[in-house]
Amino acid sequence: MSNPITPEDLWAIARVGSPSTADNGRGIFPVTTFDIATDESLTRLYSIPEARPLTSGVSATNAVISHSGDTVAFLRKVNDVSQVHVMSMDGGESESLTAFPLGAQGMKWLPDGSGMIVAAAVFGEDPDRTEAVIEERSETKVTARATEYPFYRFWDTWLTDGYVTHLFRVDLDGSTIDLTPDLKAFVSLASAVPVTADFDVSPDGERIVLSAASIDYGSMIRPRYELWSMPTDAGTEPVRLTPDNPGDDIQPVFLADGRIVFGASTEMDYYGTPVHLTVLDAGDQTPLAGDWDLSPSSWIPTPDGESVLAIAEASARTRAYVVPLDGSEPQLVESDGSVSSPSGTSDYVYLLQQSLSRPPEIVRTGWSGGNFEHVTDFNGTLLDRLNLGQVENSTVMGADDDEVQMFIIYPPNFDEDLTYPLVHMIHGGPHGTFGDVWSPRWNAHAFAAPGYVVAMVNFHGSSSFGHAFTGSISGAWGDRPATDILAATDALLDRGFIDPDRMAITGGSYGGYLTTWLATQTNRFTCAIAHAAVTNLAAMYATDWSTGLGRAAGAEPWEDPIRNARWSPSAHYAGYETPTLVIHGEQDYRVPIGQGLELYGILTAKGVDARLIYFPDENHWILKPNNSIYWYSEVHAWLDRYLRPDNA
Repeated sequence: MSNPITPEDLWAIARVGSPSTADNGRGIFPVTTFDIATDESLTRLYSIPEARPLTSGVSATNAVISHSGDTVAFLRKVNDVSQVHVMSMDGGESESLTAFPLGAQGMKWLPDGSGMIVAAAVFGEDPDRTEAVIEERSETKVTARATEYPFYRFWDTWLTDGYVTHLFRVDLDGSTIDLTPDLKAFVSLASAVPVTADFDVSPDGERIVLSAASIDYGSMIRPRYELWSMPTDAGTEPVRLTPDNPGDDIQPVFLADGRIVFGASTEMDYYGTPVHLTVLDAGDQTPLAGDWDLSPSSWIPTPDGESVLAIAEASARTRAYVVPLDGSEPQLVESDGSVSSPSGTSDYVYLLQQSLSRPPEIVRTGWSGGNFEHVTDFNGTLLDRLNLGQVENSTVMGADDDEVQMFIIYPPNFDEDLTYPLVHMIHGGPHGTFGDVWSPRWNAHAFAAPGYVVAMVNFHGSSSFGHAFTGSISGAWGDRPATDILAATDALLDRGFIDPDRMAITGGSYGGYLTTWLATQTNRFTCAIAHAAVTNLAAMYATDWSTGLGRAAGAEPWEDPIRNARWSPSAHYAGYETPTLVIHGEQDYRVPIGQGLELYGILTAKGVDARLIYFPDENHWILKPNNSIYWYSEVHAWLDRYLRPDNA
């Protein structure tokens, strides 16, 4: 007998990670499982294509297979920091290869298999003193942090300690050379992107290309990522390859002929700026698919040397496209659901495939598409016993009479002759999307399981619907998106199975912003949930990423405070009467904790029903198993209190 999904089920699901493959057809991929009792995780490596376990007992992460397919390198903890280990693909014991004081962050193999390029943090002012600095800091009683630099913390980490990422050549005999001894730059700060996405090794093994942001670059609020080049055999001064580009240059990848494909953006003050695939050839830059109305997130060369396979969001699904190097139009590789994380052999490309109703698993197909063969099925048995509701891909006419896409997730055993509560899940960003992907956080089926119809509206500002649609909310965050949410609400009410007296709005980050904005403008929603909500636009200058806030708000607060406050929920609290669950993490630097505490304080002062959930050890996301399960319990209890009062 099947049952509705629970938060505990979300943590029982094995998380299959990105594949790493060699030309000879061999490869590896990680699978992470969780122990709720201890809040611990275990990541094991499995082989491709037979999905045979290679490691056990101790986590092995960030794994990459050698070009020959004979050896795998991975990170494993030694004295509480990650070090590079190597192991034969045929089995046996692994060998620790590095001893970096702050641990290794990631690595890529040299083509001949003699060693690898390893990213590791050092003390930037004097890398040779890294270990001594760590020891000195462990003994001091002073806990203060000081800075005069505008970009001083990121996500959940302070950047005032002077540690920076360098690239090292590490040979299999353990010999180590710092290839960037004088580099003082940020490398791969983005928490969702591995450090190995920001550097690559040339096919002949003689050069490295790196995307890094010089710490002392100009006077900008945040530094610009540009491309640098260096040899793999000595520590010489890196050469800047793209010093004059206007925006970030990211994720460089070598082609077989030595040219480089990278992602170029044109604006620094707009984080939704499109990424344009660009070829760098001896200083000359040539855009690929220049009028492409999508923004790719990753890319790898195809074996024929004539194209790259790029991953890009399109209409709320993550799709694969073959992008020819001759500049012609990208071609969609047809697939079900969403695909990501490509890695290729000479015959196949391996990807992760997922949907709103299926967690990621490994699939493979030919380079030009065709049938997708399922390589793994780690979660089939568990999913077979779960009763997940149906998912509908729908549209509604929103602001400016534009067609707006939304997913509707029905509760298990939905009966259209009955009426149900409606729960809006509002995505963050705002330049993101609620796509056809599985997520343990804000899982749509977990929200629908108690008997709610869930709507996921990809309102104006969402990515994957064209550059104009994404940029249409700049300077007016609460305008078109609010119109879209209300239009979707009306369209669902017209269907007859939604109870107009039992409707909720929920969201995190910008989704929390739109939730609180709507609550200042209308009382039609029975309750609200605001997680890490942006509520005071002027106070967001305490965020870690303040570049472009004035553009997003419509004006800087010191130049035009009235216009800046126009779309700020904090300026419109007089009309706020919606009972609200406020959730925030202390270590959230993206939307600092003061935003949530201010919201809760205002609501309680006004006498509005409110409840505060505070996580002292979580950041912008709730990542620990027990905290996550508790988060869901509070979310469900709040919704039950107002949407199903007889059950609360």
